Amino acid sequence: MPAMLDRAGLSVAEPLVRFVEEAVLPGLTIDAAAWWQGAAEIFARFTPENAALLAVRDELQAKIDARYQAGEGVDEAYLREIGYLVPEPAPFTIGTNNVDAEVATMAGPQLVVPILNARFLLNAANARWGSLYDAYYGTDALPGTAVPGGYDPVRGAQVVAAAKAFLDTAVPLAQGSWTELRDAQPELANPAQLIARKGASWLFEHHGLHIVVVVDRTHPIGRDDASGIADVILESALTTICDLEDSIAAVDAEDKVAAYANWLGLMTGELEEVFEKGGKTITRRLNPDRSYDDGTTLPGRSLLFVRNVGHLMTTPAVRLADGRDAPEGILDAIVTSTIALYDLRKLGKFQNSRAGSVYIVKPKMHGPAECAFTDALFDAVEDLIGVERHTIKVGVMDEERRTSANLAACIFAVKDRIAFINTGFLDRTGDEMHTAMRAGPMIPKAEMKASDWIKAYEDRNVRIGLAAGLSGKAQIGKGMWAAPDRMADMMDQKIAHPMSGANTAWVPSPTAATLHAMHYHQVDVFARQKEIAAEAVPGLDRLLAVPVAGGRNWTAEEVRAELDNNAQGILGYVVRWIDQGVGCSKVPDIHDIGLMEDRATLRISSQHMANWLLHGVATAADIDAAFERMAAKVDAQNAGDALYRPMAGHAETSLAYQAARALVFEGVRQPSGYTEPLLHAYRLRVKAAA
Repeated sequence: MPAMLDRAGLSVAEPLVRFVEEAVLPGLTIDAAAWWQGAAEIFARFTPENAALLAVRDELQAKIDARYQAGEGVDEAYLREIGYLVPEPAPFTIGTNNVDAEVATMAGPQLVVPILNARFLLNAANARWGSLYDAYYGTDALPGTAVPGGYDPVRGAQVVAAAKAFLDTAVPLAQGSWTELRDAQPELANPAQLIARKGASWLFEHHGLHIVVVVDRTHPIGRDDASGIADVILESALTTICDLEDSIAAVDAEDKVAAYANWLGLMTGELEEVFEKGGKTITRRLNPDRSYDDGTTLPGRSLLFVRNVGHLMTTPAVRLADGRDAPEGILDAIVTSTIALYDLRKLGKFQNSRAGSVYIVKPKMHGPAECAFTDALFDAVEDLIGVERHTIKVGVMDEERRTSANLAACIFAVKDRIAFINTGFLDRTGDEMHTAMRAGPMIPKAEMKASDWIKAYEDRNVRIGLAAGLSGKAQIGKGMWAAPDRMADMMDQKIAHPMSGANTAWVPSPTAATLHAMHYHQVDVFARQKEIAAEAVPGLDRLLAVPVAGGRNWTAEEVRAELDNNAQGILGYVVRWIDQGVGCSKVPDIHDIGLMEDRATLRISSQHMANWLLHGVATAADIDAAFERMAAKVDAQNAGDALYRPMAGHAETSLAYQAARALVFEGVRQPSGYTEPLLHAYRLRVKAAA
């Protein structure tokens, strides 16, 4: 445990004190004593209210549980009676100002990246631009694969043809096809699409996104191309969320400081990562802006958001006057916003927000009172760091049932700083199951996406956002494509997100961002929003339809298959979280398909098993047998990892295995079904033992 130092009545872990006082405040010429005093006042003011809001969650859940246990229904009228549902606000339009174009008036992919991994951070920030040739060549987005052992000219020809077919739709020529072009001066069907040039290369615009056609006859590809085209570069990840929450394992002051330090490196532009690749030492840095012959300049990097943690967890990095750990979300708001002053004051090498805003995504808020709490907290932080009101923008993640059911009121609570709403299927399903845990056994996990409440949830999110005036002022987002190796499937399915009226959606990698960017050339999202805006908002009755499996009797084989699927996913994720501190990675599923997993995935799997255990669909012995079987499978899947600690046969000594079991056997008692309390407790035990 690090030493705890007194700062304005707070006990602060020495690593955090040193970081704030030596790395953050001096460059901002902020007096440390005044800053700590202001931080202490924020903690004193907001900690009691934070606790009260969490108590409301527990009270509402207890009433819903009791209602189900009494055999009575939990309908809309009852939810209004207990205050779970609040009155709808009168029609309103959000008042958010000073929002960057990437958020307000552009439509394109969004990356979410664990903030503890500097290499991934830099890759994501630099994913604003991506090679379509590379994205096609190395993935299954095109049929077939490249022959290994150097450049495959057959695959290369396939890639070039596909990229030029894309150009035919996004930047059509006045006559003929890009495949027939033999002239370095193409005549466009719409000459206004040509924005600028750099040497022989062209910069085009379509649906607000930029496309660079690289012409270089000295390049190995360009020299064999009739028009000298060496590559097609797409504007890809317009925005990136640097994640302090579900995709990282940050359980103590050491972890928090490492996370904050990477955010500081992004805001100053100094973040670097040195690594070995292919026998060479590579240093990765942030890309500069892109300039063109006529003076046109475009951002070289994705616009960066930071996702703070929610209201639930506390952190040992700061202890309050009464000795309790401080709310972690309050600490995140104070520290990440202070660091963002480097950008607001233009003290870094690059500019992140050219509109002068800080973008904080706030997850796991339950209802409008919790959104209003965040709004007031951000007011106080703005006063602490001396910036104008509503400089800090908020992204509201519509991933909890009470937020979905009261979405208009939630948006209204932050109406002058909201810059983002989105849907998150996994967390939302986890909360659905926990809220209605005692309603009955839930349908199998694979059937959830076809549930009527999911369709209502996704549609309501967009339509309520449009009714509140988010179009042209804020992002309406959709969730993650979790299979980074299945780009062909992504290209078939993820076009549904821009078609839904969402002007952003999450992707798992820079390559996926480049491929998904093509969907925003296929769909004019803002035109689509105008079409959707007139449609009715789906009713609450559909949203509140609980996905219980009424009257179904599963066979023993069906139960075993469902338990194995859930247990394998839980173990595969938890073992890396607990033993190695990895909060997000590509984890093989039960069919050995790599999926990007984070705590949201864990929440739904653990809550599903807990639900089936509660209702007798499975016994404790069934669940333990599934964990034992799947521990052996996960051990085999990780056989090549030198840091991996086997779980099979080590139930008494493997803290990762014990944590996985606890998530199920204690799942009913976990607040809102969240996995963080147990994960943090077990990870701290591993770190202490080390």
